Amino acid sequence: MPAAKITVVSNGPLRVEGEFLIVDPEGKPFGLGGRTAVSLCRCGHSQNKPFCDGAHRRVGFEAPAVARDLPPAS
Repeated sequence: MPAAKITVVSNGPLRVEGEFLIVDPEGKPFGLGGRTAVSLCRCGHSQNKPFCDGAHRRVGFEAPAVARDLPPAS
């Protein structure tokens, strides 16, 4: 299983670093061109989804990133 670090950027994207695989709904992998880090859109306004293109700055996306515990899985 690939190991990755995912950082939730306040008012910005999800930053994925390390060894990872991103696939579409059919399981076909995105060609990442050898990148070991990408940013994924959280604001929904990127023209390059699922990847971030900086649109969050233009649209004033606000979503603070504060770590918290999830409730136990059911």
